[in-house]
Amino acid sequence: MIPINLPNVRPWWTRVRPTAHYLAETEAHVYALAIAACVLLAFFPFLTVMISLCRDVLHWPAAVQAIQLAVKDLFAGKAGEFIDYNIGFPWYIAKLSYTSIFLLLFTANGIFEPLEVALNRAWGVTVNRSYLRNQAISLGLIVACGALALLSLMLTALGGELLSHAPGSLAGVGAFLQRLFFKLAAIPVSMFALFLVYWLLPNRKVEPGRVAPVAVVVGLILEGLKYLNMLFTNVIHQKLDREYKMFEYSVTILLWSFVAALVVLAGAHWTARRDTADPLS
Repeated sequence: MIPINLPNVRPWWTRVRPTAHYLAETEAHVYALAIAACVLLAFFPFLTVMISLCRDVLHWPAAVQAIQLAVKDLFAGKAGEFIDYNIGFPWYIAKLSYTSIFLLLFTANGIFEPLEVALNRAWGVTVNRSYLRNQAISLGLIVACGALALLSLMLTALGGELLSHAPGSLAGVGAFLQRLFFKLAAIPVSMFALFLVYWLLPNRKVEPGRVAPVAVVVGLILEGLKYLNMLFTNVIHQKLDREYKMFEYSVTILLWSFVAALVVLAGAHWTARRDTADPLS
């Protein structure tokens, strides 16, 4: 009988346990809920700006289709179908306006306020940036993340246009290949966006090499959450439809944003831990 080396399990749990305890604290839930509420407020202005930009400024229908693909990839089941159905109507998304841009900047800036405080606490920073400094760096991150999102959509749109000219045998699997194009473009982009947040948002100097691996891992976990959502989407839809009725899809965005925020905060806590006794921590 082959002996089981149980001591190898203990160091693994020792490394994971502090972050698990952090996620069980009320403080982490308060930060995650604040971030999720701001995501809910920023989500539809973000869609409005992106669709208006691609449709009315770039005049690129393939990019609009890429946005619809991204929505269905992010929200499985009825929620994705509902959002995709409504943004498909030209009258639903008005032309690009200063109001939409202002709402996007205002609500998106709100995401980085609780996120900065949470990252500062994870790194042991006791002094937050002033409101104006926070808004300035938040604006820079919004522009950077928005540009990365637009780049991902453009790459997906180019992939879709290439598939539209493919021979019949390849065009038959066009939907799968277009989704593959989207994954290949979106996953690295989301990882880089996470890297910028982990690196630049805390009110202290952070070594880029220290946060880069965590940004990759967190990006993969967030991608895995999408498949978890697909697995349980029917059960979640039935529960939320019974409890929230017309507010079901807003609650769906809020709940998944809350879970994603906890994952992002867990990555920050894991990176910032100063356990010198274990270099892998």
